Amino acid sequence: MPELEFRKSSYSGTGNNCVEVADIPGASAVRDTQNRQAGHLLFPGAEWAALLSTARTDQV
Repeated sequence: MPELEFRKSSYSGTGNNCVEVADIPGASAVRDTQNRQAGHLLFPGAEWAALLSTARTDQV
């Protein structure tokens, strides 16, 4: 797998409470900005889309 290119999630707040996201074909990788060494979680595309949809409607 090529090196993942993480970016700060647009859903992260300001300050140090952030998550980073990397897009890969069919999935998204997510990691904690403060604990990058802990690795990342991989979410299938459909699950990530459902989470974003829920967040956009303030249901979380």
